Amino acid sequence: MAMSASLAPERRRGMTGDERLVIFASSLGTVFEWYDFYIYGTLAAILAKQFFSSAPPTAAFIFTLLAFAAGFAVRPFGALVFGRLGDLIGRKYTFLITMILMGLGTFLIGVLPNYAAWGVAAPTVLILLRLVQGLALGGEYGGAATYVAEHAPHGKRGYYTSWIQTTATVGLFMAIAVVLIVRTWMGEDTFGDWGWRIPFILSAVLLVVSIWIRLKLAESPLFQKMKEEGRLSKAPLKEAFGTWKNGRIALLALLGATAGEAVIWYGGQFYALFFLTQTLKVAPVTANILIAVALLIGTPFFIFFGWLSDRIGRKPIMLAGFLIAAVTYFPIFQGITHFANPALEKALATAPVSVVADPAECSFQLKLTNTEKYTTSCDIATSTLVNKSVNYTLTPGPAGSVAQVKIGDATIDAFGAAGLSGDDVKAKTAAFETAVGDAIKGHGYPAAANPDEINLVMTVILLAILVLFVTMVYGPIAAWLVEMFPTRIRYTGMSLPYHIGNGWFGGFLPAIVFAIVASTGNIYSGLWYPIIIAAMSFVVALFFLPETKDRDLNHIE
Repeated sequence: MAMSASLAPERRRGMTGDERLVIFASSLGTVFEWYDFYIYGTLAAILAKQFFSSAPPTAAFIFTLLAFAAGFAVRPFGALVFGRLGDLIGRKYTFLITMILMGLGTFLIGVLPNYAAWGVAAPTVLILLRLVQGLALGGEYGGAATYVAEHAPHGKRGYYTSWIQTTATVGLFMAIAVVLIVRTWMGEDTFGDWGWRIPFILSAVLLVVSIWIRLKLAESPLFQKMKEEGRLSKAPLKEAFGTWKNGRIALLALLGATAGEAVIWYGGQFYALFFLTQTLKVAPVTANILIAVALLIGTPFFIFFGWLSDRIGRKPIMLAGFLIAAVTYFPIFQGITHFANPALEKALATAPVSVVADPAECSFQLKLTNTEKYTTSCDIATSTLVNKSVNYTLTPGPAGSVAQVKIGDATIDAFGAAGLSGDDVKAKTAAFETAVGDAIKGHGYPAAANPDEINLVMTVILLAILVLFVTMVYGPIAAWLVEMFPTRIRYTGMSLPYHIGNGWFGGFLPAIVFAIVASTGNIYSGLWYPIIIAAMSFVVALFFLPETKDRDLNHIE
């Protein structure tokens, strides 16, 4: 759709004071919501000890990741609930509700008694609070993006909404920065004991500030106009997804835009932090600093690519981001290993490890509910090696045989946990992990990254490149999604595909990557997941999604 002559001056005029307030208030509130959400992920290891202390360390960490993912799993349902409200009663009041729910959930996590005090009630309430946060976040983003876009002049929607796109990264940066400051100030022991609660409790202050600012906002002018004209949708869910015309748009938006954006976002920012701390064994404080610096370098490019999408289009920028990330993920993560833990890289190349096991005992260890039991000797052996960042090759053994780990001339028998008591499992696990740890240490595998050997500059450069990919696919996407859907169902229509993509394709990335690595025996093999999804989105977007930058929101019905 060509831009009318009457709209052309809108592209050239500067931003008004009211528009600045809209962007500032919407962005600030969303930053705080992302801060609330990512505080949990940043402190996953500590929360595992506080709330899942009855489980073995590895299972506790995975259970904590599950609780993290639980917040993502319900995000699409939040999109349905709050998207519908947003199209029925308005954008402003709906995302005011979501912000209050998020802030209260975070504060309550900060004061929640741990497992030692409350027993099983503690992790149960924790996961319930995470579910509330997920529902709230499911309604927040669509409201903020729609609200800003409907205030933006024609020809500047990419630029205006790109400020919303910075909020997830800024929120993650705030979470990392606050944790880092409090952790350094209090010391590791005190922080791990009770100081971890401070970043959560601070959310109460952020909540009050956000509510005060957002109450100053007026309703979206497009929504208000439709309300006055009596043209609001009476059944947004049915209209958005119950007809093929709009349902097809939502499906293509999911497969061609948000799924690929999600895996690149979480792969390039959140999984990068997991990779540094869990795979490369970089000290948490150092890893957080490295990620924080990369985020500082990369964040302005959200604005740049949003602005650029107003000139050349949303589609070409996102296509480029999908393609470049898919092609370069392997060498970039291998480069991070080279610069952040060269001793591990050397050991992986010079000290091969093999697992000899009955193939029937080796499972695909996908832990989405934490009710799955992987107790065979093969599964115990492979998960132990993955947790110690050791590549291995799987050699078929005799049927019914106990798995063996071979490291150089050392052979270590694993064990099957089925039928054993909890105490026996803990004892055998500790003995097996100690034996494996001693053997790999003797063959050059470091227990942790040596701080003196980390090339800080090159590691930050590679991490910043990953963030740059994120800005390419995330900077223009809000405007692209807003422009795809009619005004009367825009909040509902864009929210569901966005949160299925980010909540499911992105939120479960850590669990899926762990399962792939454990199954293949290669610490990089999990990268196939984001690569394949990004490639899928590239193809779908290339052939089926339209360019929308010149659409007039006033005339989309």
